[in-house]
Amino acid sequence: MKKLEDIFGIEINNTDLFQKALTHPSYTKENDLVYTENYERLEFLGDAVLKLAVSEILYREFPDYNEGNLSKIRSIVVSDSILSDAAHKIGLCEHIILAKHEAKLGLANLESVCACAFEAVLGAYYLDGKLKLLIPELKKILMPYVKEVDLNFGKYNAKAILQEYTQSLTKTAPVYKLTNESGPAHNRTFEIEVFFDDKFLSKGTGKTKKEAEQQAAYEACKLLGVI
Repeated sequence: MKKLEDIFGIEINNTDLFQKALTHPSYTKENDLVYTENYERLEFLGDAVLKLAVSEILYREFPDYNEGNLSKIRSIVVSDSILSDAAHKIGLCEHIILAKHEAKLGLANLESVCACAFEAVLGAYYLDGKLKLLIPELKKILMPYVKEVDLNFGKYNAKAILQEYTQSLTKTAPVYKLTNESGPAHNRTFEIEVFFDDKFLSKGTGKTKKEAEQQAAYEACKLLGVI
């Protein structure tokens, strides 16, 4: 708990909440504990806390942006890929509690697991009565991502941009095909190619299929002169 307090700079009162927030479902299953002792319920709450906090940050940071632009930036900032990256950088992932087998497989580094734990901790802080203290700390953690997304929005929203472009031409959407995947289960690399009207446009790689699709779409957009 002390390490968690150091990460967020906020004192913890109800340690049981944060114990649950860091506990993966595999651990409760392995130890025959009730499902409420893992992070899933707190993740559900934390997802709402995250969106509220990021909404306030964006509302104050970009006073001239309309709600559509704010929503688009928020949808990217609260994505698993960004949350996982942030969780790794602040050292949160190394404190996730897993079953022995899953821990050996390195599931604490899995994008979805890190993102879930991050959200669960936010839910725990909310129930611990620390929302007002949490928002400025979240701003410190997430502002580099907010600025990056704002400056390079096309890179993060390439799939939507490419689809809008192709549908304006022929009313058909681009097609993404998985061509290769490699690496261990907790650290897969995916390669995806994107086609339009049965013609190859480009390919992309990523740690998730979604990330690889975005990269492929981004390369296609640059090729087509859309971005």
